[in-house]
Amino acid sequence: MAKVLLQLNNIHKAYGAHVIFDDAGASFLENQKIGVIGRNGAGKSTLCKIITGHEESDGGTVAKSQDLRLSYLEQHDPYKLDESVINFLMRYTGKEEWECGKVAGQFQMKGELLHANIGALSGGYRTRVKLTAMLLSDPNFLILDEPTNYLDLKTLILLEDFLQEYEGAFLIVSHDREFLKKTCEHTLEVENGEMTLYPGTVAEYLVFKEEQKAQALSSNKNIEAKKKQLQEFVDRFRAKASKASQAKSKMKQIEKLKTIDVDHPLSNVHIRIPAVDRRNGIAVRCDDLVIGYPEKVVASRINLEIQQGSHVAVLGDNGQGKTTFLRTLAEDLTAKAGSYRWGHNLQIGYYAQHVFTTLHPDRDVYTSLAEKAAPGVTRQEILNLAGSFLFKGDDVKKKVWVLSGGERARVVLAGILLAKNQVILLDEPTNHLDFETVEALGRALKGFSGTLFFISHDRTFVNLVATEIIEVGGGRVVRYPGTYEDYVYHLENRLRTEVHTGVYEEEALPDNGSEKETSKAPKAAPISIYEQKKNLEAEKKKLAARLKKIEELLESHKAEKELTEKEFLEDPTTWSPLRNKRLVSLVGMIEAEEKNWLEMVEKIEVVNTQLAALTP
Repeated sequence: MAKVLLQLNNIHKAYGAHVIFDDAGASFLENQKIGVIGRNGAGKSTLCKIITGHEESDGGTVAKSQDLRLSYLEQHDPYKLDESVINFLMRYTGKEEWECGKVAGQFQMKGELLHANIGALSGGYRTRVKLTAMLLSDPNFLILDEPTNYLDLKTLILLEDFLQEYEGAFLIVSHDREFLKKTCEHTLEVENGEMTLYPGTVAEYLVFKEEQKAQALSSNKNIEAKKKQLQEFVDRFRAKASKASQAKSKMKQIEKLKTIDVDHPLSNVHIRIPAVDRRNGIAVRCDDLVIGYPEKVVASRINLEIQQGSHVAVLGDNGQGKTTFLRTLAEDLTAKAGSYRWGHNLQIGYYAQHVFTTLHPDRDVYTSLAEKAAPGVTRQEILNLAGSFLFKGDDVKKKVWVLSGGERARVVLAGILLAKNQVILLDEPTNHLDFETVEALGRALKGFSGTLFFISHDRTFVNLVATEIIEVGGGRVVRYPGTYEDYVYHLENRLRTEVHTGVYEEEALPDNGSEKETSKAPKAAPISIYEQKKNLEAEKKKLAARLKKIEELLESHKAEKELTEKEFLEDPTTWSPLRNKRLVSLVGMIEAEEKNWLEMVEKIEVVNTQLAALTP
């Protein structure tokens, strides 16, 4: 039987009149992999801080097992920019150099990268340094609060691979549904002052919640019908002395009949962007464009032609120039050479993480949005979009100066969408949104008839929105010929090849400020055949473990599907819309897992081939 490592009992927490937790509780077991979901402000980060001891609850207890070895991803930067990676890890953890190097290697930090100054690393690599520091304490329970924010796709894939094989427990708060799907087997929802722990994935939990809601609505309908029937009896016979006692009894029955409160499901967020005119022709053309800063070139020889109505995902490693490219197109940064030209009379809206500083602090939320809204946008449209971005009711009356950085960022983003821009440039628009709002924004932008350029590492969001891909890296900005799924698939394969060979094509160190086009990190020396075989055997073991999990999941889904179909055949009265919906969902999940099974078998075959090639 699994041990309880951590138990929260009757937790109460409030900030002024705003109650976050009201006698909430949950127990977390060893090896339990939990994804935490809930709306912004529901208390997900507060929960993490209470567990780690960075905040105290107003009431209740946090019971920790003697076996608990807790570690968490630091939100602040614990390193100094002028110290090397290895020196920081040794200083911060007290571990020997070989131990630090071994753990750092899990995140592809080897060779000269370990001796580089942290200040010279890209943001993604700095996060890898913090992940390494977190793991060096040999924890058996991890707390990860929004670990995917600002991570490039490579680091995200490495983190996923690590968590899939991690033998301890963890609690992950994330707005990235794909990340939660790939790493978590249980779901904790934080909502309305409560915590609900469900023994299944996020997708399974949302189906379960929808079923609960449907049952509650059906029960409420029956209760309201019963109330109406009783009320008619009371109204009819209340005045008659012979029936007065019966009428009084019926009134008491009415008082006892209580309906079930039905919360809005997480999937109810809907964003409607004011429509813009659809246009044809070229949106933007770049001719031998060179981008960068006064002291350095970031990318050159940029030749692109993007048609109006395109939705372009700008992808690449952190520190390689994605934001520089967007800033240049937004005329927030002057091109160093060459040229670019937007189509005739196009209005451009630009969202970046620092843009919220442009908001007037004494304006309220509604006024800030109304000032940005295009002529003809109604008050109700403004309020609807504000509500979609979590400013509901009197929240629109809040002054900007009392808002958090994330709230201000949401105001700016909503304002850009209300302005009816024909072109929208978005730099990491999802970082301050919960995942249902991220997906609602993705669905809304998918139907946007204007031109869109966006930077995002949220795979669900990119999959929803992108029609084209531009890749930034190595001093170049080029169109990627395939789909986003192709891009992710090839990147995953490349990363695993690098792990097998020990040779990395990483560009972790940015340009040192000279006019050369790029500055590549030194490649690690090739490893021996013995080490290559050892790495391949370890990879084969990981793949076999994943294959086993997929087979177990397939067996479970197929058993449930067969049982449901059998019950439908033997007793048609067991059929219901909800059960049928679940059956359809099971068919889809089985197809997806069968696809995963085939991919995993192919990967194992590739590893076997590589091993055979190394065997004399």
